Amino acid sequence: MNIATKELQLNDDIRDREVRVVADNGEQMGIMSTADALKIAMQKNLDLVKIAPHAKPPVCKIMDYGKYRFEQQKREKEARKNQRVIEVKEVQLSLNIDTHDLETKVNHARKFLSAGNKVKVSIRFRGREMAHPERGIEIMEKFASYLTEVGVVEKPAKMESRTMLMFLAAKTAK
Repeated sequence: MNIATKELQLNDDIRDREVRVVADNGEQMGIMSTADALKIAMQKNLDLVKIAPHAKPPVCKIMDYGKYRFEQQKREKEARKNQRVIEVKEVQLSLNIDTHDLETKVNHARKFLSAGNKVKVSIRFRGREMAHPERGIEIMEKFASYLTEVGVVEKPAKMESRTMLMFLAAKTAK
């Protein structure tokens, strides 16, 4: 059921002269005055809730509003519980990084990828280093080759002003 607004009008708040009424079991009851629809809802000890205010005439449903809100909150809570926020962790390299330092950075990236995060690898070029972007690409490719078993290159190495960036994502288990 698609509801247009967060706050719904119910019972005496509904000011429309005529409304299309849907019963609590989903059966169409037709177009009737708001007062008649409200009487039917009161007889069944339920609420009259406007669910489609922009329709001509507006659509109202006879339902237990308290139970509806409870189930909606339960669904929202369940959806929040199941969603996973993917963080982007950054690993910074330099153009003249030594092998042991590179391995240490690779281990950090491996830990981030195995936790399900994305990794942003960056190399900042300073001064005369700007003349050798090919060395940066070599380092990036070497870095990515160390991580082939846990990650894949999402965006290959690319220069953006004085920084070379590459993005890695965790491999999905198949």
